[in-house]
Amino acid sequence: MTLQEAQNQVDEWIKTVGVRYFSELTNMTILTEEVGELARIMARKYGDQSFKKSDEQHNMADEMADVLWVLICLANQTGVNLTTALQNNFEKKSIRDANRHKENPKLQ
Repeated sequence: MTLQEAQNQVDEWIKTVGVRYFSELTNMTILTEEVGELARIMARKYGDQSFKKSDEQHNMADEMADVLWVLICLANQTGVNLTTALQNNFEKKSIRDANRHKENPKLQ
């Protein structure tokens, strides 16, 4: 699935099953919440915290998909083409960071 296909599918789902988009501000808040849920799993799986019983039901891939879903909703609502945005971001990083990481002694 391409990013554009994902944007189209989310839009179709929202319009048929979801009734309508939540407001942009609500979706921004939901995105923050979803990132927090992903962070909780990451802190327990890769960090120093241990899992609690209530954490065991959470699935990292599902939480990442939740983050992506809400980000796609925000892109659709604000007229952002994620394919173009990502391509532009690659170009920006390629120019800005052409030698930055190679020359970083912390990454050697």
